[in-house]
Amino acid sequence: MKATRVHLLRHGQVEGFEAKRYNGQGDIPLTDLGRQQSAAFAGRFQHLKLNAIYSSDLHRCRVAADQIALLQAVEPDYREGLRELHIGDWEGQTWEELQRDYPALWQARLNDIVNVPPPTGETVLQMADRVRPLIKQIISAHCGGEIVIVAHGGVNRVVLLDAIGAPLERLFHIEQDYGCHNIIDYFTDGIAVVKKLNG
Repeated sequence: MKATRVHLLRHGQVEGFEAKRYNGQGDIPLTDLGRQQSAAFAGRFQHLKLNAIYSSDLHRCRVAADQIALLQAVEPDYREGLRELHIGDWEGQTWEELQRDYPALWQARLNDIVNVPPPTGETVLQMADRVRPLIKQIISAHCGGEIVIVAHGGVNRVVLLDAIGAPLERLFHIEQDYGCHNIIDYFTDGIAVVKKLNG
């Protein structure tokens, strides 16, 4: 039984990375290192024949998808559904600022990260509800093939948790560094196997 292999990537390092913050769906520029990480992906996949390249439509992901496509026979397919968690009014703010300005809501989200949204934003469950059917659709469209998905830390964690059968409450039990590479094999019997994590 040939698996559908998904190379799940996180975009490169972004400006403002020095302070922990929520970038959400803002179009944050990459740092010089972030651009180098994006370019390095192209070399990593140059000897593979990819069936498809999917990417969040945000710039920080598109850069990597575009670089990979330079050495492939497929064009990137940009999807709004692969965007990061919509963080609403908290977009661009640091964790330190949020703990100071929203202490009660900050603690409420720590207590229930899945169901408590930031102001005007979406819950982790809502993000999962938009990501899951899209990932299923992508895998079904390339049965037995090899594909790349360039997305975000939050999105990737949802995909990885689903692959190992862990609940969304474990979201931050998985690390996703800038420019990381995960590999998941999906089999037709519904089994998923994580072959590489945060590489």
